[in-house]
Amino acid sequence: MRTPTRVIALLFAVPLSLAAQQRDFSDVRIIPHYVEGTVYYLEGQGGNIVVSAGDDGVVMIDDQFAPLTERIIAAIRTISAGEIKFLINTHVHPDHTGGNENIARMGIPIMARDKVRVRLMATLPEIALPILTFTSDVALYQNGEEMEVVTLPPAHTDGDSFIFFHASDVIAAGDIFRTVAFPVIDTGNGGTLDGTIEALGILAGKAGPNTKIVPGHGVVSSRMDVMEFRDMVMDVKNKVAEMVAQGMTYEQVAAAQPAAPYETKWGDPERFLTAVYAELGGGS
Repeated sequence: MRTPTRVIALLFAVPLSLAAQQRDFSDVRIIPHYVEGTVYYLEGQGGNIVVSAGDDGVVMIDDQFAPLTERIIAAIRTISAGEIKFLINTHVHPDHTGGNENIARMGIPIMARDKVRVRLMATLPEIALPILTFTSDVALYQNGEEMEVVTLPPAHTDGDSFIFFHASDVIAAGDIFRTVAFPVIDTGNGGTLDGTIEALGILAGKAGPNTKIVPGHGVVSSRMDVMEFRDMVMDVKNKVAEMVAQGMTYEQVAAAQPAAPYETKWGDPERFLTAVYAELGGGS
């Protein structure tokens, strides 16, 4: 039987917040890594936090989970004693926005796309919501950097953006790009397959040959890594599209293993395949 589209949507809409509530954070360490220029990233539990530190202070990109805020701030203080001027949320998910309330109570303004604020209103108190929102690309000028915030088509979610630190030649990619798994296309929060491909193309197009790209999850990468990731998504899409055209059920598509050549690098493709299958018309 076919996998109903509404069931697929629930697979992406429900587990993130529940998992966050049940997680044990007691042993999580926040580890700073230097990237280039003014830019660092913090490894912990959840999405990578990117930090620009310089003469003007600190700009944060994302904030992981609320129980980690104290440790995150302590890690930032090993990099800079400067004032934290802004927090930018790259998208709605709690492993990137879970610390918003704590950060806001410190008097730090939060920025995000308007769609991120709207979606966060369903789960967070008013104080935790972004107070500065935008609908198209914007730029901040801090620490000798033009920090270009690039808005994207519906990809991982419908509120994705990435941040290009021009002087440092570093991009904080958010969750449109990851090195540890296949793409997560969160259909419950407006994510799309075609938007994912387009967003990865925009990311690769902004990057130069020496640009360092910090993924939402994983390690610092290059433009070539992003292009490889995009090409993989396009290849799987094309294979699944042919199977859908033949009337194959999801179970038959999964059994045919269209993502098999990539599983050694990116792991279990099941969640990705369900989203691909549904968007290509395989759901009922």
